[in-house]
Amino acid sequence: MGTGRTLRKESHVRPCKTPAGKARKSKAQRARLVKMGMDAEKVAKMDADDVRILVQRPAVVKKLVAKAAK
Repeated sequence: MGTGRTLRKESHVRPCKTPAGKARKSKAQRARLVKMGMDAEKVAKMDADDVRILVQRPAVVKKLVAKAAK
């Protein structure tokens, strides 16, 4: 444990995300959901928060895809 200079440098410890980085990550997550079997049009209309939650839980995505297939 330390309380050295690294922790005193305000925003220099971890860089801020750029808008381009956020967009790149969001696009990759949407592509991942489409690969899991979700409809591309539905994924395109979803919020970024919903996309992130579904990417974290692939079992839920499988259930949604199976329900939609019936």
